Amino acid sequence: MRPVTTGLQFPEGPIALRDGSVLLVEIKRGTLSRVAPDGRVSVVAELGGGPNGAAIGPDGAAYVCNNGGFEWHERNGITAPGRQPADYIGGRIQRVVLDGPGAGTVTDLYTSCDGRPLRGPNDIVFDADGGFWFTDLGKARARESDTGALYYARPDGSSITEVVHPLVQPNGVGLSPDGSRVYVAETGPGRVWCWDVPGPGRVQPAEGGVGAGGARLLHGFAGYQMLDSLAVDGDGNVCVATLVTGAVSVLAPDGTLLRQVPVPEPDPFVTNICFAGADSNTAYVTSSGRGVLYALEWAGAGLDLAFTA
Repeated sequence: MRPVTTGLQFPEGPIALRDGSVLLVEIKRGTLSRVAPDGRVSVVAELGGGPNGAAIGPDGAAYVCNNGGFEWHERNGITAPGRQPADYIGGRIQRVVLDGPGAGTVTDLYTSCDGRPLRGPNDIVFDADGGFWFTDLGKARARESDTGALYYARPDGSSITEVVHPLVQPNGVGLSPDGSRVYVAETGPGRVWCWDVPGPGRVQPAEGGVGAGGARLLHGFAGYQMLDSLAVDGDGNVCVATLVTGAVSVLAPDGTLLRQVPVPEPDPFVTNICFAGADSNTAYVTSSGRGVLYALEWAGAGLDLAFTA
């Protein structure tokens, strides 16, 4: 595992692009940024708030979950997010034009669902039908916090649906290689849930499902291990960033914990992984507390996302 670049301001939501660069958000900086293969960082768009997960849509634009912002703390060289800040802008899904006329233009696509404001959108994944699933983790305040949910929406702004509620701090979201299953990681509880997907934006209870919406528990982590975002590799393994432990945990499709891959310099805020594609063994990992983007050779091939840029 080698550092591609350092000095990022809490990076998240990495997307491997065809030109070898990596698109990611810097949550503390409030930007969508591009990391060139040589490590140079350039700002694509100023998003404000707290840009979190990101994905490429069918139109070639980037779609970003914006959690509205955090309080920030520095602890022994580690940057840590905190509660809902005084300058919280509200949760939203944003669309960013990447290329051509209007490059860098930001549009707020969704700020609510059925009259309820989005609180802290976190992670996002597109399906082959062109819609996207996203999680809303919610926000924490001094003596209360929001319940979270799993949503499905269309990229043209025409439709948003709350699919599963309530969830406890839902964070990472991903789809199985054939799109027949959706996975969600809950941060505080350290659990990964899965649902069968009979069609775009719909889930059906799994056999023996005990969670919200009939979810089946894929894996519950032992001890004090919290979860962040996730990606699915070419073997269908669910690769979930594991907080506190400071690693990426690899779960087989049946839920077996296969291994944990730590970052070289310990960081309790290892937040995400992405893959360069099905024809590559390259993966990228965000070590957010230390502001590092790492590259490594994965033990297996990656997976092509529904859309790329």
